[in-house]
Amino acid sequence: MIVNHLKVENFDVVEAADGEEALSTFNKREFDLILLDMMLPKLNGKKVMAHIRERCLVPLLIISAKDSETDKILGLELGADDYITKPFSMGELTARIHALLRRASYRHSPPQETIIRLGNLELNMEDYSLIKPDRKIHLTAKEFEILKLFFTYPKKVFTKAQIYSSVWMEEFVGDDNTVMVHISRLRDKIEDDPAEPRIIKTVWGIGYKMGDPA
Repeated sequence: MIVNHLKVENFDVVEAADGEEALSTFNKREFDLILLDMMLPKLNGKKVMAHIRERCLVPLLIISAKDSETDKILGLELGADDYITKPFSMGELTARIHALLRRASYRHSPPQETIIRLGNLELNMEDYSLIKPDRKIHLTAKEFEILKLFFTYPKKVFTKAQIYSSVWMEEFVGDDNTVMVHISRLRDKIEDDPAEPRIIKTVWGIGYKMGDPA
């Protein structure tokens, strides 16, 4: 049903019946976006996503019957860009696909400069990495866009709604914890002590801002 609907919407769709076929197909050509069911035979969606994320940052939308907050957080932490639970309408799926493709197009626009420097930190626009004095940290697409927002406006305090609308390019849902999950994951990667963050600071009751790196 999904394949037929997307073909009607003028998408070029390639389908795979199981995880092994999905990886075999993925390794043979490039894709603009991947829809991935987590409950796949032969090779589950978690292993398929890990293989994909080792190789590229293609937009990836999880389709799952599991709708708990834990499952959604796990999917995002594994590298998914979005998560939709069954049952869903074809209209919602199409809207999410278009949103992911718009964001991917925005990310791939030529940057104004290759590196943004702030204190002793450097944000590399070419390879999606943060360079600290002691190491280089590779980021996912969403982590990079969040950090780029803070680097671009280092004195501004951003609400969750502002971060979501800027990075995900769609309307913020008040109870959505997507931003919080990504901030937490980003801190785990880039902070010396995630429990006492210095790079991304929490402004209680408002949101987040860039810290004062030395």
